[in-house]
Amino acid sequence: MKNRLLHRLPSFAACVVIVAVVSVMPARAEPVRVLPPGKLPHDKRLEPLKDLNGYFPFHPCESPEAWEKRSERVRRQLLLATGLWPMPTQTPSHAVVHGKVDRDEYTVEKVYFESFPGHFVTGSLYRPKQRSGRLPAVLCPHGHWANGRFYDAGEKSVREQIEQGAEKFEIGGRHPLQARCVQLARMGCVVFHYDMVGYADSRQLPHRPGVREAMNTPENWGYFSPQAEARLQNMMGLQTYNSIRALDFLSELPDVDPERIAVTGASGGGTQTFMLSAIDPRPAVAFPAVMVSTAMQGGCTCENACYLRVGTGNVEIAALFSPKPLGMTAADDWTKEMAAKGFPELQQHYKMLGAEDRVMLEPLTQFKHNYNYVSRAAMYGWVNRHLKLGLKEPIVEQDYKPLSIEEMSVWDEEHPQPPGGDEHERALLKWITEDSQEQMAALTPTDKASLAKYREIVGGAVDVMIGRGLPDRDALESSRAREEHVGRYDLELGIVQCPARGEELPVVILKPTHAFEIEVVIWIDTQGKRSLFDDKGNPRPPIAQLLDARMAVVGVDLFGQGESTTDGKSVSKARLANKDYAGYTFGYNHPMFSQRVHDILTLASWMKNAYIPAKKVHLVGLGGAGHWVAAACAQASKAVDGAVIDTAGFPGPPPYRKRVSLAVDSAVIDTAGFRFADLTAIDDPDFLPGGAKYGDLPGILALSAPRELWLAGEGSKPPAVVEAAYQAAEKRENLTIFAGKEEEKEAAAVEWLLR
Repeated sequence: MKNRLLHRLPSFAACVVIVAVVSVMPARAEPVRVLPPGKLPHDKRLEPLKDLNGYFPFHPCESPEAWEKRSERVRRQLLLATGLWPMPTQTPSHAVVHGKVDRDEYTVEKVYFESFPGHFVTGSLYRPKQRSGRLPAVLCPHGHWANGRFYDAGEKSVREQIEQGAEKFEIGGRHPLQARCVQLARMGCVVFHYDMVGYADSRQLPHRPGVREAMNTPENWGYFSPQAEARLQNMMGLQTYNSIRALDFLSELPDVDPERIAVTGASGGGTQTFMLSAIDPRPAVAFPAVMVSTAMQGGCTCENACYLRVGTGNVEIAALFSPKPLGMTAADDWTKEMAAKGFPELQQHYKMLGAEDRVMLEPLTQFKHNYNYVSRAAMYGWVNRHLKLGLKEPIVEQDYKPLSIEEMSVWDEEHPQPPGGDEHERALLKWITEDSQEQMAALTPTDKASLAKYREIVGGAVDVMIGRGLPDRDALESSRAREEHVGRYDLELGIVQCPARGEELPVVILKPTHAFEIEVVIWIDTQGKRSLFDDKGNPRPPIAQLLDARMAVVGVDLFGQGESTTDGKSVSKARLANKDYAGYTFGYNHPMFSQRVHDILTLASWMKNAYIPAKKVHLVGLGGAGHWVAAACAQASKAVDGAVIDTAGFPGPPPYRKRVSLAVDSAVIDTAGFRFADLTAIDDPDFLPGGAKYGDLPGILALSAPRELWLAGEGSKPPAVVEAAYQAAEKRENLTIFAGKEEEKEAAAVEWLLR
């Protein structure tokens, strides 16, 4: 049979392959089924979820220009995942330094300061003696060694370490975290060794508080609750912000040269090292030990957050530090294959940037997970060379007198430990929430310049949360399962495919017979493509009305709907890799909400650019589907060379030029009052981490301006931020509000489309 679409549009053949298949289903028996009964689409999203133990290769970019674009996107992803897009309002740290202990070559002082109001970072400050001027400095996060900064390996363990050649001295082997700081101070560096949350003196919150029923409340919630995740409040974010404030403290000391600061830690401290170095431009040298690899990405909740590694991994995150000096070690743990998997790609990446001598891996796979004497020696040489300390190598670590817990602990009678527990946790998250709300309110657009800023921050956030924009036309294919002529319209059933991503969408197209250049309505519904038909298999009245007006109507089963489920019903619960923490699932996999938005974007691009292409594409989201369409509209723009949009500001690149062309010309959205903040379970199919942070659904709707929008479900007036966005775009006439009766809504929407 001759393919009528290819005959109609020869240019279509270059990007879409259509295969005609003789249907085995009796005509009209089941008008919306594309695949044979019992068969699911060949969709990778139906496969098991990815988790932290997956494989995370790094694919270097081909040019510095490509890397500039990619690195901005990944850095923004890290900031968003940790709740730092935009940065919280910086408050006074009220740093206290006391309790100096004097050693022959260095001193050690006790430090505490506030990262957030009432929440304290604690640590030890090592300073070399008999040095003048501004000195190089090293920031040291410690990792998951028992009791952290107070760690003591014990006599038996250190004897075994010495026998293996992992340690040289008994003191250094028993107290390896102190040994690192002492040696760096002896090398002439100011060193700040600070506590992870829940370790040593940082006792206001436990390190892994986990899911707790009492903290899962609509107000005054705690970490790990759906409310916290809806605002991207997580322990990794708290710890990362603590690291930023620790860097603030260290770099602002009068005896520190802020241009010569290194960061080094191992294990969980290695995670903090490459995270801080990726998002903060101030570190000059980084040495994350035994953590960077293509294998296990970090097992603790303090190393995971929603969105953090979707489409990326630790090797690429470490690469964000390039072209500055990046040193690493590997051990007989999840990093043991780094020399063959991950490091060669980092070498290629640094070479592409003209800095191949600034990346190093010391593969010490004869030792288990560690930051031992041998590993520390590799770090000392790296720091010596790249902080330009001028010391003769090899640098040999010497024995020392360790500090007791009493000498290290920052709390005493004169400096009492601050209150902690559940009430402190609630107060901390309340402050973070209110600060974020104030920032979002301040972003409300008032003119075109502030609208551009709103799009930069809120649009940049939504871009990460959805994780995808419009696919290119040459990324899409399709196959036809069935076609027939019925009265005044043609019915086509087929699959729209995104082969590179392994995704397939069952689609039904109704179009007026002999129609060529037509407008297309993509009808999104909670019932999928079945919503186009009545019980007898005929187009429902509003669909027939659109067809009579010479418009094509497209229905689709989004992921988790219709033919992508085993029973044909929409899923009621999203799959989870781990039910105890959202970050273990959504740190590696797109939420189902985002996946459904991906499908809408795929279909919009296909209809606009490949299938017809359509004169205009209209998105319709009624009957509980409006929030999916709202998010799709926010992402349904395609950047090409042209006008200026300002994207300046930390930590992105300088302003760049782009013009926005709309793949969706207008939208019909019934929100039905939906809000992400109202969801109470992380396995809700509509759960979107961060969904409540950026103005919730109204914040996303505001990104539709200046697109023509028919909006229902919000009462007689649009949400304030939506009104403001359309006023700022000078296109208020493009916003239509429906506040009529429920039974009149669908007819009113169709009437608006046909205006």
